[in-house]
Amino acid sequence: MDLKELNYIVAIADEGSISRAADKLYMAQSSLSQFLFQYEAELGAKLFVRTARGVRPTSAGEVFIDHARQILMDYHRTKNEIWDIEQLHGGRIELGISTFRGTRLLPRVLKEFRRTYPGIHVKITEQDSAALENLIIDGTLDIAMIALPAVRLKSNFDYLMTDEVMIVAAKDHPVMEYVHRNIEADGSTSQPWVSLADAARFEFIFGAPKTMLGRIARREFRKRNLSAISWNTSFSAGFAAAMGREGVALSFTYRTCIVPNENVEYLRIDPEGVFMDLALAYPSNAYRSKATKALASLMTKMFRREGNL
Repeated sequence: MDLKELNYIVAIADEGSISRAADKLYMAQSSLSQFLFQYEAELGAKLFVRTARGVRPTSAGEVFIDHARQILMDYHRTKNEIWDIEQLHGGRIELGISTFRGTRLLPRVLKEFRRTYPGIHVKITEQDSAALENLIIDGTLDIAMIALPAVRLKSNFDYLMTDEVMIVAAKDHPVMEYVHRNIEADGSTSQPWVSLADAARFEFIFGAPKTMLGRIARREFRKRNLSAISWNTSFSAGFAAAMGREGVALSFTYRTCIVPNENVEYLRIDPEGVFMDLALAYPSNAYRSKATKALASLMTKMFRREGNL
């Protein structure tokens, strides 16, 4: 039994499919199938049974997978402690973040982190916030940016920043007739806003319901007893925002994910706005390496310094 083999078994369990696990592991499906066949023969027990949708663990498989995860977690923790002895000259961090938010926020952070700690490799996992919580709980990730309130995590997270959910509208969209622009005491114009009741007169493109942005958008309609005219409900958050910028329909985005465009207006939802908190989450009772702490410190410093609310 070696660590590579344990990683193979855990990948099959996580993906629920040999073909998807093979893709994740960058190996041929036939090679992974052959490995599993031989491994089960050596153990003298079946770890997985085939189903119409892929594979699922047997009772013996569940026991094996639980122990495999613990062994891999212990090994990872041991490596972190050893790397700390080397004073941040090497190491690896498993970082989780949503694809949409990561595209806008992470590149500049990783550039600075790599400049400061060139020997530390940051491996990025892109998932929605709820999935990231699960990966934190089972110890797969060292750190993850999640949305609050957390679904399963009760502790082991630190407030990072506040973000705002905004409506994306092309400047020639008819919703602009309902936009309010308040004049401040110094003569400047405040953040333009539109009531969701007025915006609901027009078509919206929603992100998928499993995404945080998709859930928040639907929640705001329900809170106001509004019915949405929905053009599509299965786009990714990034694609929905892009369609909004092109004027296909209205859509939603985060303030931190705004793409500057002279033909686009980003509108606050009602005068008070819709806000959400973000946090950095960590595994419970796990060793928090110096590298992880350094990355968390840099993310906190850069996000707060660069005007992210």
